Amino acid sequence: MKKHNFSAGPCILPPSVLQQASQALLNFDDLNLSLIEISHRSKNFVAVMDEAQNLAKELLNIPAGYSVLFLQGGASLQFVMAPFNLMKQEGGKAAYLNTGTWSTKAIKEAKRLGEVVEVASSKDRNFSYIPKGYSIPSDADFFHYTSNNTIFGTSVKATPQTNTLLVCDMSSDIFSREINVADFDLIYAGAQKNMGPAGATMVIVKDEILGKSGRDIPAYLDYQIHIDKDSMFNTPPVFSVYVSMLTLRWLKEKGGVAAIAKENEAKADLLYQEIDRNPLFEGTAAVEDRSFMNACFLPKEGANTDLFDEMWKAAGINGLNGHRSVGGYRASMYNALPIESVQVLVDVMQEFEERS
Repeated sequence: MKKHNFSAGPCILPPSVLQQASQALLNFDDLNLSLIEISHRSKNFVAVMDEAQNLAKELLNIPAGYSVLFLQGGASLQFVMAPFNLMKQEGGKAAYLNTGTWSTKAIKEAKRLGEVVEVASSKDRNFSYIPKGYSIPSDADFFHYTSNNTIFGTSVKATPQTNTLLVCDMSSDIFSREINVADFDLIYAGAQKNMGPAGATMVIVKDEILGKSGRDIPAYLDYQIHIDKDSMFNTPPVFSVYVSMLTLRWLKEKGGVAAIAKENEAKADLLYQEIDRNPLFEGTAAVEDRSFMNACFLPKEGANTDLFDEMWKAAGINGLNGHRSVGGYRASMYNALPIESVQVLVDVMQEFEERS
C-alpha cells in the first residue's frame, strides 16, 4: 500500500516524476547510460539545466533582469551567500525578521559579516505567530525573512514593504502560491519540499544588485560567478536538478502555480476545519498566520495518543510526528500530496474521536 506521505522534507513527489526519474537512472535519453553517469557538460544534461531554469522563469513569471541558479549546499549555504554578496564590507548592516529555527540560523551566519538588526521575533511564544508592525531600518543593506516556517507551522501572508533590498527564504513554499518576483531582489529555496530531492537549491537573483558589496567574495560564494558559468562553476547536483525539472513539468501540466495554489488552499482548509472542530486536538499556530504547507496540532489533555498513533499508522499515514520543538503532530501538505490523503487523516481523526 502506497503511504500517505505527510513528511516535512525530504517529502512527497508526484508518482509520475518518480517513475520517470527511476527510468533515467537506468537509461537516460536512450543513451544506454544512467543520468548520474553522463557528463554534466554533455548536451543532454545542459538541456536539462536549461529547461529547469526556463520552467522556473515561466511558472513564477520571473521578469527580465533576473537570473535563476541551481546550486548545492541547501538553504543553509544561502544563509552565508546572501550577506557575502549583499552586505557591504564597510559598515555593513542587515535587517532580519526572526520567525523560527531557520531565520535564527540565518541571523547567526549574517552576524559573522556585519551588524544585524533583528526587527522583530516571535520567540517569546515559541514562534507560534508572525510579528506585525515592525520597522525596517532604512540604512540596512537588505531585509531578510522566511516565508514559511516548516517546524512551527506559520507563514508570512503579505510581502513586507521595504525601501531596501528584499531577500526571502522560500524553501518550504516555493511554487505553492503565486508571488510577484519583481517585489524581491533575492529568493532562495531548497528543492526538497516542492521541487525535488535534497541536493539542489534554486536561487533567483536580480542581476543589478550584485558586485556592490566591496567584498572579496570566495569564488563559490559569489553569485556572479555562478551566473557566468550557468550554474556549472562546479559539477551540479545532476539528479536533483533533473527531478526538479520533471516536477516543474508536472506543475505546468497541472495548470501552473495558480492551479496548485487552489488545491493547497483546499487541503489546508479541510484539515484545519477538523483540527478546530475536533475536541481532542488544537492547533499551535495563530489562526491568521497558519501555514498551508505545514499544519501543526497538539492532542488535548486526556487524549489517548497511543491509540491515535496506532490508528494513523494503520491507515498508511507517514511522517505525522511533530518536530521536537513543538511536539504533537505536523501534517506537511506540499504540492504533490493529493487531497485524498488529507481526507484519510481527517477520517482517522474523526474515528479517533468516536472511539475515545
